[in-house]
Amino acid sequence: MPRTVQEILDHADELAKRFEDYTPNEHDERDPDAFTALRDAVRSRSDAERSIKTAVDNARVHGYSWALIGSLLGTSGEAARQRYSTKQRA
Repeated sequence: MPRTVQEILDHADELAKRFEDYTPNEHDERDPDAFTALRDAVRSRSDAERSIKTAVDNARVHGYSWALIGSLLGTSGEAARQRYSTKQRA
């Protein structure tokens, strides 16, 4: 449903008034350190996954079995192969 220019302007004025009248409530505030810690942890996990993938690829190039790789990763060889294999599946 199309809006008129006046409806859009009225809505913008309403939003601006709500913003200007807003008084922060301490219960609405979030600790930015919690977000930063989570973001850093996700980044670390991503770096670790990349490192594991590189190490698995290198181990496969050097003839290590999926069973051995899986045991080092705490999983089965088949699960390790499914997760880290670089071969394209048909």
